[in-house]
Amino acid sequence: MLCATKADLPELMMKKTIALVSLGLGLTFSIPSLPAMAQLRQITVNPQSNALGMDEQIWGSPDSPGDKEALLRSIDHSLRYLSTPGAARSYQRYPVRGVTLSRVQRSLRRFRELVVTSQSPAELQAAIEREFVFYKSVGRSSDGKVYFTAYYEPIYAASRTPSAEYRYPLYRKPSNFSSWRKPHPSRAELEGRDGTGRGGRLAGNELVWLRDRFEAFLVHIQGSARLELPDGSVMTVGYGGNTDYPYNSVGREMIKDGLHPSDGFTLPKMIEIFQQRPELLDVYLPRNNRFIFFQETNGAPATGSLNVPVTADRSIATDKSQMPPGALALVRTQIPYFNQEGELEYRLVSRYVLDQDTGSAIKSPGRVDLFLGTGPEAGARAGVVGGLGDLYYPLLRN
Repeated sequence: MLCATKADLPELMMKKTIALVSLGLGLTFSIPSLPAMAQLRQITVNPQSNALGMDEQIWGSPDSPGDKEALLRSIDHSLRYLSTPGAARSYQRYPVRGVTLSRVQRSLRRFRELVVTSQSPAELQAAIEREFVFYKSVGRSSDGKVYFTAYYEPIYAASRTPSAEYRYPLYRKPSNFSSWRKPHPSRAELEGRDGTGRGGRLAGNELVWLRDRFEAFLVHIQGSARLELPDGSVMTVGYGGNTDYPYNSVGREMIKDGLHPSDGFTLPKMIEIFQQRPELLDVYLPRNNRFIFFQETNGAPATGSLNVPVTADRSIATDKSQMPPGALALVRTQIPYFNQEGELEYRLVSRYVLDQDTGSAIKSPGRVDLFLGTGPEAGARAGVVGGLGDLYYPLLRN
């Protein structure tokens, strides 16, 4: 059980100690390259030996409402994507035999029918075992184990105009971006060494200003945010493009330089270091040269790489060169929840999800990022996800 409680959340946000493991804060395992055909393997499920597919969250419990309607909406989002020309192109190139666009669509439609008609987790599980087969990710190194992290949509204070309080901008993509020569300018060249834009190359492209430099950097990592403006209104921003650099983990850079604490390296620990030594922001943030541009999304929900909304606890991000986009998936891992005492505790779940997003740090069949929602409670949960589990794709039997 973890020590954070709901009552702590305002203080956690004030101190900026909401962890976000999906930042890639120095994961120590390595993921070797795997053959293109090896991402998924069909497996045989013994219903007497495990509870695979026993998704109790769909119906909920007396002290926790179910999320059936949210799951059905997420399924509909994937079905909408799967009817697009982009989906057709993706599945033409997908290398795993038997995983086709038609089969993924039929599987998702039948699964939706079963969710609507089943009366309990056990009834749904039994139907899935009769009608579906499971393809399992080979994982990190063909051991079948996947490393899970989580992400969320943050809510930060911001202003449409700069001031002494709001100094750190997010930027629109420049109109001449397509003509920029490569290599693209570095992060420091674009936003200035101190992150305020002074001396940077993006003057005139500012979209909004935040009052905390590290929060602005975290929006770059998340790719979207809800921003509370001084007049009480809310502005939403989403991904609008990026420079041609790979993602580089700031946490890993700090670990490499020996700055990690002895009791474990988390985002709160990173923030503590930055608060004690703010000059290190100038040293480490510029080491991630992958720079994100933003666009105002006019209140739209957080959207994944398939251009459909992502759903709390029901959407995942994977490497879309490896995993089938938009498909029904099932994850089996430990996920934290607030209990009746307002404390976070882990629960082993077998959860149906939709594969609707990707990320620059989510590479290989051995990585999954779970979307846990919007705001500080989602952030508190996301910040303590980080462990091994299993990833499956259920498909109708041929």
